[in-house]
Parts: sequence; structure tokens; C-alpha cells
Amino acid sequence: MAENEAEPKAGGGLIKKLAIFGGGGILLIAIGLGVGYFIFGSAQPDPSEEIEEIIERKMQEREEAEAAADNETGPSKQSKDTPEEEVFETIYHEFPGTFTTNLSGSRKMLQVGIGVSTQYDDTVMMNVESHQLALRSIILGVISDFTEDNVKGAVGREGLAAALRDAINTKLEDLEGFGGVEEVHFTSFVLQ
Repeated sequence: MAENEAEPKAGGGLIKKLAIFGGGGILLIAIGLGVGYFIFGSAQPDPSEEIEEIIERKMQEREEAEAAADNETGPSKQSKDTPEEEVFETIYHEFPGTFTTNLSGSRKMLQVGIGVSTQYDDTVMMNVESHQLALRSIILGVISDFTEDNVKGAVGREGLAAALRDAINTKLEDLEGFGGVEEVHFTSFVLQ
């Protein structure tokens, strides 16, 4: 009989300890949430109200500055009229990938990304796209005719761009009867 009385005491003590620890943990969590709400939850200003106050203050300062400027006796500012000129839309086309070829008389290679532009209609760019294979061949040939010294610096790049433009237009004139490419642009330019 003594054994029967000892077993319930041990089981009951364990349950009491679990209940105390569980209840204590829940109580601590509740206290932490209450303190957090008291500190952070009730007195936070609305950020949109702060932004509106800042905007209003800045607008008021600007109005005061304009009013002060108007009261000064100095010359008043006037704007010029923009000339009405006929402006044409520029259309661009970039060749996919890059062009890599050896330079004439050199062990160095030039790798360039090329794009072309025109202010004519879309027909020019459609011709460029449809004859891309022939134009890639012409571009590689023109680049390989240049030496390392010919392509160095801004002047060299402009000379290469002009030679490419002329060669592309010549090939398009042979194929379609009209060139129309006005400028050649380098999207990348690596001399290695």
C-alpha cells in the first residue's frame, strides 16, 4: 500500500511543475506584450501627417522666397521662346552580339558592339535587319582594314564609324537601292 501512495505524489508533482512553468511563461509573454504596447503602440505619430507637414512648410518657404524676390527692385527674369523647328525621330538598331576581328598589321584584336541610326522611316531599319548577314561580313572586312593606331582615341573611333557607315550604305544601295544609315554607334569597344 505504501507503494500506491508514493506513485500519485510523484506524478502530481510533475504536473504541478509543468503547470507552474507553463503558466509562468504565458504570464511573462503577456507582460512583455503589454509593456511593448504601452511603450510603442499608443504614441506613434502617423508618417503621412509628418510628410504633409513637411510639404506644407516647404511650400510656404517657397512662396515667401518668391514674394521676397518679387519685392526686390532688380531685373525680372524672362524666358525665351523655343524655336519651332521640324524635328525628326531617330530610329536605332543594334546588331546582336559583338564583332571581333584582327587589326591590320597587328597581333591585337578589336571587339566592338555596333548600332546604327537613321532619321528616315522604318524601311531603312527593316533593310538592315533583313540583310544582317551581308552587313556583318562588310563590317568585319572594314574593321580588319584598320590598324591599331587608326582606331586609338576618339578621332580613330570617329574615323572607323564613318568608314563603317559608308560601307553599310554602299552595301544597302547595292541590295535595296537606298542606304539611309546616318550614323554608326559603338555600344562596346575593346582593343585587346
